Amino acid sequence: MSATIKTREAGDVSIVEVTGRVTLGEATGKLRETVRELINKGRKYIILNLAGVEYMDSAGLGELVGAYTTVTNNGGQLKLVGVGGRTLDLLQVTKLLTVFECYDDEATAARSFPK
Repeated sequence: MSATIKTREAGDVSIVEVTGRVTLGEATGKLRETVRELINKGRKYIILNLAGVEYMDSAGLGELVGAYTTVTNNGGQLKLVGVGGRTLDLLQVTKLLTVFECYDDEATAARSFPK
């Protein structure tokens, strides 16, 4: 089963809810396309909610880094919510936890963006 990606808006913040398996192929492509569309629409503040991610491989991790770079290079901010399990392990092992701002819930993450 591939990942399901749903997007919703909360004021200035775009929330991208990712569920399922984020692996090389359709899932990583979908995630990349979703982030690019948001940036093209002028959305600067993006939360990736990964609470529903059951598995992520190195390609998925690479896509998170790519999304972060795309958003940052366009003057925005990307934050992660609901990071757990293998995804958290991957972020710790690769030292990417020092790059990403991670939050327990969407409300806290949304409040952390500049007003």
